[in-house]
Amino acid sequence: MAQEQIVVEVLVDASIDEAWHAYTSPEQVTQWNFASDEWHCPSASADLRDGGKFSLRMEAKDGSSGFNFEGTYTKIIENERIEYAFGDREATVEFLPRGDRVLVRVSFDPENEYPVDQQRTGWQAILDNYARHASRD
Repeated sequence: MAQEQIVVEVLVDASIDEAWHAYTSPEQVTQWNFASDEWHCPSASADLRDGGKFSLRMEAKDGSSGFNFEGTYTKIIENERIEYAFGDREATVEFLPRGDRVLVRVSFDPENEYPVDQQRTGWQAILDNYARHASRD
């Protein structure tokens, strides 16, 4: 039986267009896509269309480790939904209007190497960084 997806979400103080752009623009993604201050995202690329590829480079700032988070977009509905596959796993990002803000919900298949709580915490930390970046000042 497949494991239940992990869900993380955040409320962003931005318009739907601003929230979408901050999440999908490689220039924006490099500014928020890391779970802690010891890490950074030096490069990102995204071919934002069904069948398009993405690649996000995540590295420890001290150079001790790093990895590429890569995958293929399987469904794009602008300003509403992103579905993608990475390895044998899948994820969905939803952009849900909430008044003048946007609820961004990410659902993803867990992997087997790390505990579910650790995965949830890491993805939530990245999403929290995104919300701080995307929200109006």
